Amino acid sequence: MSLFTSPVAASPAMHEVMRRYHSRHKAPGQCGSANVQYFAAPLLVVWSLLRRFDRPQDHKRFHKGCRLRAGDGRVGSVREVTLVSGLPAGTSTEWHVISFSVLGGDHRLSNYQSTTSLHEGGEGEGTVVVESYVVDVPPGNTEEDTCVFVDTIIRCNLISLASVAERMAVYELP
Repeated sequence: MSLFTSPVAASPAMHEVMRRYHSRHKAPGQCGSANVQYFAAPLLVVWSLLRRFDRPQDHKRFHKGCRLRAGDGRVGSVREVTLVSGLPAGTSTEWHVISFSVLGGDHRLSNYQSTTSLHEGGEGEGTVVVESYVVDVPPGNTEEDTCVFVDTIIRCNLISLASVAERMAVYELP
């Protein structure tokens, strides 16, 4: 979804959010981008899913399971995520800050750092989710190929998150 398809996403406030939280310095050999998705679910419902650092598989299609290696799921926790078979990876070790950083695993996405922010979607209806990242370009890959791969995974995860959050929102209505 394009960043400017909703009035909230095109607002001056959203431009400031993008500048402040989703503009990262990319070193030589790195690539990155930002993905935006509108959800027809309240922000608090979306946040109830995202804040569960110990349960990414509840909304991320490519996550099979998760175990905390350190911490209780709050800031500073470290998790090991098991990925579904068929991906060019099996596990990923990640650290929870306000965003998250991949610390290791058997994949080629080195120095992956992601930030996700939630924003009420105009007049208190819906939620706009922005997820941005920076990652090293693996040897033998191009910046474009790396960004296409990571953007595809993020978009699939955002669509899945929207689907789960929107179902939850329907069942939580009075």
